[in-house]
Amino acid sequence: MQDRWLTFIRKIDAIAGTGIHYSKSHFDLERYLELRELAAQMIADGSDLPGDTVRSLLAQGIGYETPRIDVRGAIFRDDTILLVREAMDGKWSIPGGFVDVGLSISEAVEKEIREESGLIAKAHKLVGYLDRDRIDGVPPYLFHVHKVFFICEEIGGSLATSFETTEVGFHPLDQLPDLSMGRITPDQIARIAERRSGHLAPFFD
Repeated sequence: MQDRWLTFIRKIDAIAGTGIHYSKSHFDLERYLELRELAAQMIADGSDLPGDTVRSLLAQGIGYETPRIDVRGAIFRDDTILLVREAMDGKWSIPGGFVDVGLSISEAVEKEIREESGLIAKAHKLVGYLDRDRIDGVPPYLFHVHKVFFICEEIGGSLATSFETTEVGFHPLDQLPDLSMGRITPDQIARIAERRSGHLAPFFD
């Protein structure tokens, strides 16, 4: 599905979700539900996702639609960086994921690092904030996502995989493996690494 059309469909679904949440008229509610069904059919027709799967995903967005927040935490040992191999696509990323309700962004990134790598870490420095849609070379994604990048300090634990990761380890910055581009890119890793010391400002879109 082309990015342009995905943007249109997201907007249609956002209008539908907001309307479903706030509508006080039965007739308006029916129209918003029909609008959401139209968005689901458009996504299903333009992708390889079954219609029921799309409907289930869109049903999560009831209420005023805002971007989802994806946090990513970088841990360095000298000139190596902690990477995890994602079970979902077999490619590598720095640990991270969507922020759970009830957690701050620093708590969320510390939780993701612990769950995906086995290491206990403390968020040390917020170094970047990007709109996923504005990142070159990443595959399109159903939802609008903002990405927050941290440098974190390793304070304990030991390397271990999880149901989300199949391998965990530190990799040289100049020998990165095949990255899961929707999660992290070589350019983002380079920009994060530049901010390990000194006073460079966070990068943002």
